[in-house]
Amino acid sequence: MIIATPSPDTAEGLVAEIYADDLAADGFVFAHTRAMAVNPEAYLAFEALVRTIVPSIGLRTYEMATLGAAQGLASRHCLLAHGRKTLDSGILDADQLRLLLNGEAEGVLPATDIAVFDYAYRLSTDSASMTDDDSAALREVGFSDRQIVDITLAASVRNYLSRALQALAVPVDEVPRLDEATADLLRNAGRPTR
Repeated sequence: MIIATPSPDTAEGLVAEIYADDLAADGFVFAHTRAMAVNPEAYLAFEALVRTIVPSIGLRTYEMATLGAAQGLASRHCLLAHGRKTLDSGILDADQLRLLLNGEAEGVLPATDIAVFDYAYRLSTDSASMTDDDSAALREVGFSDRQIVDITLAASVRNYLSRALQALAVPVDEVPRLDEATADLLRNAGRPTR
């Protein structure tokens, strides 16, 4: 990564606040956090936007949208981080995560999960050809207009962050608390044929 990032040892103000979460959870500051902390106000605005999205759809749906978008973008940063979040929070177990990322979760996970994941994946790979049929697939499994908009925003904000990290060539850190098989799955889960 060519950009210079704020050092955790000398971080102050907003940058120190941003770094505090990584330090408390994992004992180090991830490269993606350091890159985004170059503009701490933008990073905090991203976090604030996420906090406005989650209440209407819930954490599970937010994570399904995030994983679908991250897979569509082949975003190893976000697949690893949010794969771990889904495991740590009990949203999915390792087998369910593998099935979801391999496109084999039908009949195992709720139809809502699969619909959100597929919608976010499509938004991240071919949004220009999306039609009302794509949104209708979310409505058919019970999502309201507000929830459809917020699922769309969840996938879109993941595109924003993932594409920024990829464009800046931010290194992908090892993510603690992931077994090697799951970490390999997440690192290699980008853009399967769906």
